[in-house]
Amino acid sequence: MGEPGDVVVSAARYRHSRIARHWVATTLALVLACFTATVFAQEREGVNVGRRSAFTNLVPAQEVEKMAGQQYKQVLQQADSKNALAPPNSEELKRLRTVAQRLIPFATPWNERASLWQWEVNLIASKQINAYCMPGGKIAFYTGILRNLQLTDDETAMVMGHEMAHALREHARERMGKSTVTTGAARLGGALLSGWLGIDPNLTDMVAQQGANLLNLKFSREDESEADLVGMEIAARAGFDPRAGISLWEKMGAANKGAPPQWLSTHPASGTRIADMQAALPDVMPLYERSKSAR
Repeated sequence: MGEPGDVVVSAARYRHSRIARHWVATTLALVLACFTATVFAQEREGVNVGRRSAFTNLVPAQEVEKMAGQQYKQVLQQADSKNALAPPNSEELKRLRTVAQRLIPFATPWNERASLWQWEVNLIASKQINAYCMPGGKIAFYTGILRNLQLTDDETAMVMGHEMAHALREHARERMGKSTVTTGAARLGGALLSGWLGIDPNLTDMVAQQGANLLNLKFSREDESEADLVGMEIAARAGFDPRAGISLWEKMGAANKGAPPQWLSTHPASGTRIADMQAALPDVMPLYERSKSAR
């Protein structure tokens, strides 16, 4: 057995050891906290559009992506039957796919499901000034938007980033959820109003439906504005100049003379979009400059 002094020494060593372990643990915790805060700050760098809408939870993502894939396949088949689907050796299609290859790596931080998507890019011969990205990463451009607007690579990236943002932020899924709620509420309101006023229920239902449609239009305008900003960030991180979003919408504004006023449109007016993009430039230009210097 040891002497009493040995016990005292052992106790002191134990206390010192415990204090040392506590100090090390505290230091590590502080370092980890600082690291986590730094990573979080890095993740928050760029635009801030908030979380995805809770309305998306009303519709399963897998079902939306499955339906989108089926519709995309049908669109391609119809275009191919009319010889309107660009062949793989098309220079315009190659250009689109090159832009997509640069953008896609920056998609997953906006939606973890994007890492599972089978991305596709196709080009359809049409005079329409249009492009879209369906849920699941199915992208289509029309030759009209490339040729009529004479898009640069940076402007093309702004269009593609915008359309990808719709899919990443699950706006189609969100609209489906919102439509379920607004349509159900409108029908219920119309039935109650009809019974209270004693008038034609078809009339009240129609008025209620129009109100629901206006709400849906408002939702769509918000989606468009959000997609502009998210698309700018994705493109900037991929090394495309986000200022091209402004020149793009100047071109779009010139091409859409006589478009309906903003409050009746699913797309914000070009002037509004340009102002919003200009306001977001301080958030995305550093990302572009960093990416450009790293290339």
